[in-house]
Parts: sequence; C-alpha cells; structure tokens
Amino acid sequence: MPQVAITLAEGRTPAQIRELIHEVHNAVLRTTNTRPEYIRVVVHEVPRTHWATGDVTLTEMDAAGTSVPTAHKEQS
Repeated sequence: MPQVAITLAEGRTPAQIRELIHEVHNAVLRTTNTRPEYIRVVVHEVPRTHWATGDVTLTEMDAAGTSVPTAHKEQS
C-alpha cells in the first residue's frame, strides 16, 4: 500500500492542494502495480512561521521580499 507524505508551507488554496493530491495519486498509480484505493496521499501544511532555512523563517523571507535566506546577522 503506497503512502506519500508531502510537506508544504501553508498558503495554497484548497483547489491547489486537491490538484496536487490528484497528480501525485495518478503518478503513483501509473508507476506502481497497485490498486487505486490502496494509494494514500497525505498533505501536511506547516505555518510559514514554523519553517526556516538557514535560520530564517519563511515569514521573515516574505517580509524581506526574498526567496533565499541572507546571512544571519549576530545581534549585539
């Protein structure tokens, strides 16, 4: 029984999440020898304040208008 877990930062519409589930389900169905009702797709949405790259949260990147973290500056 294939199970696919996807973790995303929150912010997508229910329609986008539904389309993602549909496309992943179809890819698993196409590439494995299993029945459709055995395929499980789970989407976990993480608040942007709870996801960080390089010690910078996605919320902080959003506020700075960047998509990649800048060097973390020491606070004095």
